[in-house]
Amino acid sequence: MKIHLIYRRLPNRVLERYDDVVADLGDVIVAKSRFEGMLVPLRVNGVEVIKNGYTMVYFAFVGENYDILKVYDENGKFKGLYIDVLAYTKREGNTIEMLDLFLDIFVFPGGEAFLLDEDELEMALNYGLIDRETFDFAYRIAREILEKLKRGEFPPKMVWEYRLEGRE
Repeated sequence: MKIHLIYRRLPNRVLERYDDVVADLGDVIVAKSRFEGMLVPLRVNGVEVIKNGYTMVYFAFVGENYDILKVYDENGKFKGLYIDVLAYTKREGNTIEMLDLFLDIFVFPGGEAFLLDEDELEMALNYGLIDRETFDFAYRIAREILEKLKRGEFPPKMVWEYRLEGRE
């Protein structure tokens, strides 16, 4: 089974693809995809963590303001969690739609977390792509996730039940 993903980013960027469904839990879709089309690899704290050819098992949580990607390199080694801060996640049938709010969080396997793309959020505000309320909302969601990470309350336990080959 495939899920139709529509991933929006202001002002007018749309990533649209069909991904393999690992599990359809109604309000949570677990799917698998590959990273493609990246201009440069993503480095966090000096470490290359995502590049073209890597695989993700992602979790789309309907009604939540984040998604979670479990990132694996070309050899299947777990690189960490990539979390997008979102305005929304909606589902209609086999279509999931998300609106990205620029901020991201990367969590290394050891638990060290980094807030990413603050400059992009700031530029979106400065260029009028978002208003102050949306800017503050994105930071509030990111802070909540970072605090829950510190307390061991994030990610949801179900994230650890799935891996590259399916269920653990």
